[in-house]
Amino acid sequence: MNKKTALFDKHVALGAKMVPFAGFEMPVQYSGVTDEHFAVREKVGIFDVSHMGQFFVEGPAAKDLLQYVTTNNVDALEDGKAQYTCLPNGNGGIVDDLIVYKMANEKYFVVVNASNIDKDWDHISKYNEKFGATLKNASDEMSLIAIQGPKATETLQKLTDANLADIPYYHFSVGTVAGVSDVIISNTGYTGSGGFEIYFKNEDAVKMWDALTEAGEEFGLIPCGLASRDTLRLEKGFCLYGNDIDDTTSPMEAGLGWITKFDKDFVDKETFARQKEEGVTRKLVGFEMQERAIPRHDYPVVDAEGKEIGKVTSGTMSPMKNIGIGLAYVAKPHFKLGSEIFIQIRNKNVPAKVVKLPFV
Repeated sequence: MNKKTALFDKHVALGAKMVPFAGFEMPVQYSGVTDEHFAVREKVGIFDVSHMGQFFVEGPAAKDLLQYVTTNNVDALEDGKAQYTCLPNGNGGIVDDLIVYKMANEKYFVVVNASNIDKDWDHISKYNEKFGATLKNASDEMSLIAIQGPKATETLQKLTDANLADIPYYHFSVGTVAGVSDVIISNTGYTGSGGFEIYFKNEDAVKMWDALTEAGEEFGLIPCGLASRDTLRLEKGFCLYGNDIDDTTSPMEAGLGWITKFDKDFVDKETFARQKEEGVTRKLVGFEMQERAIPRHDYPVVDAEGKEIGKVTSGTMSPMKNIGIGLAYVAKPHFKLGSEIFIQIRNKNVPAKVVKLPFV
């Protein structure tokens, strides 16, 4: 049985197409992917992303535990700041990518991917046997709405006294939104069009959704589903766990060296340090199709001779550029910018070019 978010009935009433995703019944689209995509790029869109997982890590050992199980440097966090990071698995791969929020000294809030809630909990708990932090899994109690796009701030500002202009990217504050107190108001998102993600208790979800929908009406706000969330993140070159990163990929291969800090001790530090020094044999790259074609997950990547040199991890038709774009792991030396590669689509090798991310 799939779980339902607190907004399930709302999605059904809005005519969303519902699909099973990461153990939940989730809206994949409402008015259509392209419509929703452009709303977020040009105006504002609202997403229910309550399927994501939330943990609290507290106590005197909280920081030391997080410092050891994640790649980024938790010391860089001050109160009200968030950090993108990942959990190495001990074998050079990635358990999950996540965001760590510093609420206060000895109190951290961790947001993980829906499909990995149990896996991440078990992984962190295993290492915590040595550290002894207090862990709480709040995933079933919390809802998360993402309000994204150039008009997201104006929409949300109508409903809160918190001055949103004072919350920089990857920072947050805790305040009242639409009469709901203790809301985590986070300047983060997965669309690359700016906006906020807000966390609060399940019982306030419908009230919050309705208030935001009404506040955004004048700006053209529409509800958006998982499909447009995927095309939006892909245009910005953001990784999706299970596609572009997983237990077999390292942060160094995935272009996540920037969240891997070697001035501390952490799981898999030696492995990643060696990869940084020696270089990697394959790399996650962005590519654009040179002919009209849509690349898809798992399509083979080949060289001019037709020899397999990699695999597509994510692909779509970019609504903004109107060309096929994708991410793929490609073997050395073909991962250099400007390299010509070919995507095998139904036995035809279609030319593509390795480009700098983001696509838009």
